[in-house]
Amino acid sequence: MLALVLAAINLRPGITSFAPLIERIAEELELSRGLISLTTALPVLLMGVLAPLAPRLAVRFGLERSIALCLGLIGAALLLRLFGHSAGVLITTAALVGAGIAVAGPLLSGFIKRHFLERMGQTAAWYSLSMAVGGTLGVVLTAPATEALDQRWTWGLALWALPALAALLIWLRLPNRPEAASDSRAGLPWREPRAWLISFYFALQAGLFYALATWLVARYHEAGYSLLRSNAFFSGFMLIGLPSAFIMPWLAQRLGKRHLLMAACGVLATVCLALIALLPTWQPLLVCMLLGVALNGTFSLSLILPMYEASTPLAVSRLTAMMLCTGYCLACLTPVLAGLGRDLAGDYRLPFLVLMGMAVVMALLALRLRPRPATG
Repeated sequence: MLALVLAAINLRPGITSFAPLIERIAEELELSRGLISLTTALPVLLMGVLAPLAPRLAVRFGLERSIALCLGLIGAALLLRLFGHSAGVLITTAALVGAGIAVAGPLLSGFIKRHFLERMGQTAAWYSLSMAVGGTLGVVLTAPATEALDQRWTWGLALWALPALAALLIWLRLPNRPEAASDSRAGLPWREPRAWLISFYFALQAGLFYALATWLVARYHEAGYSLLRSNAFFSGFMLIGLPSAFIMPWLAQRLGKRHLLMAACGVLATVCLALIALLPTWQPLLVCMLLGVALNGTFSLSLILPMYEASTPLAVSRLTAMMLCTGYCLACLTPVLAGLGRDLAGDYRLPFLVLMGMAVVMALLALRLRPRPATG
């Protein structure tokens, strides 16, 4: 369980740590909002494009050893941000981080299926909570760490290599189990309609999260709040999501109606995004906290879907790989399109109204994902 938690914590700081510094980096390096948003969008794209490699690597190197390789790649990429005073270095390291996350995500779902079959709901709760903690720490600690390091933001970004390398040491000590030959020949479930429903749902919730991770602070700053207060609102969005990320998978296992929980989270996200778009000065901290509950809930619930739909660890990894591939390839567009929409429209109102529409579709799609018996 410790290895799982440590690995999950390292799947988000490499992306979310940019959010508190994105405006400063854009101004200091004289980059457009569309270009700087690639530091978020490119990892998300690669998390989708490269996800299908995960089952192949598991067959070749073993599940546990492949996860260790991913953690090593993430740690090395984050260390390179020490030399990040150029757009090229920032975008390259973002791509490497995305590649490591792309392969690790599906494999960790298979790891849960293999080692925690009798308590998948509880273990998935810890898994999603750990990812939420990692993402939150990336947001909350990067700015004060940069300040403590004499305002050297490259050091503040590179600091997140330390937990990745610590997790790598733990994973290298785990025994490596080969996959069954009979299970290693199947491909991703591209022809299954339900797999596409799961993938599209994941794409919507991921697109919302990464657009907000990139532009929520900027939206409140535009509305008249200081950067300090805007970051406080975003910290509230991330922090309050922690209990939601833990509780939702547990509730789904207890109640057996995860599709209703997913739909309820979608409705709550719709209301919050409408308020941010149209009334950003109305109780901003409360709105951000409720939005954090909604989106961390949808994320954690989407993560458990493959675990209940597939019967073997490698089958779970394959369905997860398809979900992440389709989902992230679509989700990576939202930070860039929101940034371009801001540049064209002159404010963030229109981009956030579009995000609200995505939340509506997400809530409706959740109702189509009524639980069914697990299949192989």
